[in-house]
This record gives sequence, structure tokens and C-alpha cells, in this order.
Amino acid sequence: MQRFTTSDGVRLAYDDEGSGHPVVLVNGYCAPASAWVLTRDALLAAGYRVIAFDRRAHGESETPMFGQRMARHGRDLAELLDVLGEPSVTLVGASMGGNVIWAYVDQQGTDRLAGVVVVDQTPRMLNTADWPYGFYGFDERNAYVFATGVPATGRGRPAELSAPAIARLVERLGGPPRYRQGSAPETAGLLVDHSLQDWRDVAERAACPVLMVAGRDSQLWPCEHAAAAIAGNPRGRAIVIDDCGHAVNIDRPDRLNEELLRFLAEVAPGGADRGA
Repeated sequence: MQRFTTSDGVRLAYDDEGSGHPVVLVNGYCAPASAWVLTRDALLAAGYRVIAFDRRAHGESETPMFGQRMARHGRDLAELLDVLGEPSVTLVGASMGGNVIWAYVDQQGTDRLAGVVVVDQTPRMLNTADWPYGFYGFDERNAYVFATGVPATGRGRPAELSAPAIARLVERLGGPPRYRQGSAPETAGLLVDHSLQDWRDVAERAACPVLMVAGRDSQLWPCEHAAAAIAGNPRGRAIVIDDCGHAVNIDRPDRLNEELLRFLAEVAPGGADRGA
């Protein structure tokens, strides 16, 4: 993996492969960049440059006790793009990685972005009377439930249905990807900060094409969050993938890759290096 140092002195890791239009993959909470391997393979085969990013305290990156808030993670993403030096990229974020993208857009805008793809991440996790698409059972009565990790909801796709898909991932990597501990003290503040943010206005105002992808049977929130998130954005659209839980890039990688490649063909025409 390659590494760069952030403006606050943290060494962050990323993989950079291929050529053509750059696609930056942003991992979810506790997940390493390697968990994207099935999507990375499809993008490389289609002729794209693929950058898989380990956020601070994730994967191979350093783990400081500071900077564990969504705004800083958005700034880290901006500094990665500075290092890459590309005038136009497509950002793809899964789970918390999707809201890291909104943290980036909130601070930096969309001038560098050909498009944004958010994979099964509601822009607001807290449920309210006007937003019933948050984390199941999470509202103002238990606002700090995430201080000890991600609680089980008892909803959505049973975990055992994902076993064959996980086996495929493990086979491809030669072993299981190295996930971090969800209740680790160095990221506890990040998870709480993530749970209390509201990115709906950012998604609505994003001035680039946006694709919201939801798993029909997500264990974390209703799939209707995807359409609701971009209802006011004329450049946004939403899709729901059937027979799929929260980990879309693991449960249904082929379907996700199909939709992602279709989106890339629209937002970055001619961007794939067909000679790759």
C-alpha cells in the first residue's frame, strides 16, 4: 500500500491500481480497504483506475486518538485527492464511508467530482417524525447508544444468508479481511459523531450526479432511505438491490458492480482505459 501524511500528522494508507478515470473507494466503519476487492476487480477489468482508501484508525492506516470525527475524515479524503492530483474523480462510499463523502462535499463542494455513489448509508441515522429512515430503533430517547459500538437490530437479512458471499471474499483474499473492533476507544467518538450527523441538505444540494444504492434487506435501516435522500436533487437517483443486506459489496457484488459500471459510463464517458 502507498501512504501519505495528513495535515495533522497521521499516516494514511491507500491502494492505487490501474489507469483511466479514477474511482476512489471509501470503506465503512471498521472495514479495511481490502473488503472492496470484488468491486476493485470489476473496476480494474473495465479499465478504471481504482484507489481503495483506509481511513484513519481503519485497515493499514495509523490510529490516533484525535481527529475521530466525521468532519476530519472528510478532510482526510480531500487531502488524499490532493495527493492523487486528479482533476476529476468518482467517489464510492459504503456505510459510514458514504457519509464521509458527504462530509467531504460539505467542506469542499463537488468541483473535483464526476459523481458520487453511496452504498447503503442513510444520510441521517437519528429517526424523527419527518425522517423515519434512520437506524432501526434509534431516536432522541437513546441518542448515545452508539458509544459502545453498533447495536444489533434484529432486522433485515439473517447473517447466515451472507455466509456464501463472505466465503467468496475470503477465497479471493486468501483469508478474512482485517476488520477493526467496533467498540475500540479510539473510534468510539467517531461512531457517536457519525450517528448524530444530518447530511440530508448536502445530498440534496450536491451539484454532481449522485447514485444512492440500498440493500432491500439491510440490517440497519429501511431501504427507502436511498430515494428519500435525493428526492430534492434533480441529479440524483436511487436503486434498491434485492436479496441483499447492508454489506452490498459483499452480499451482491456482481449486482453492485453492474450498477456502478453503468453509472460510471454515464458520468465519466471515455474515462475507462480500454487498453488496461
